[in-house]
Amino acid sequence: MPESPPTLLYCRCAYAQVVPNGVKNEVLQGLCDSGASFESVSDLCEMAAHRDPRLTALAACGKLRIAACYPRAVKGLFQQAGAPLAEDVEILNMRTLTAPEVVGAMVQS
Repeated sequence: MPESPPTLLYCRCAYAQVVPNGVKNEVLQGLCDSGASFESVSDLCEMAAHRDPRLTALAACGKLRIAACYPRAVKGLFQQAGAPLAEDVEILNMRTLTAPEVVGAMVQS
């Protein structure tokens, strides 16, 4: 039985504004062009501050791959919201990686 693909989560970082706009836009365009199914959220920081229940659902979905900022920060946000992430969650840092690197890692099998 083939393994199910990971859930892809893209954070727009709309309020924190810590990820360069060019990178965010290129990653979003690359995900759209890839044909992969993905979730897009405006800002994980805001969601964590409001303890958004969608974070719990995302944390519980099994395999998860996230395009956002620093992995330690993303894990902390989910923890703060009462939705700790599994150890095997992949977090791609749009602050330090190029857009092609992020998109490639997000859509890999």
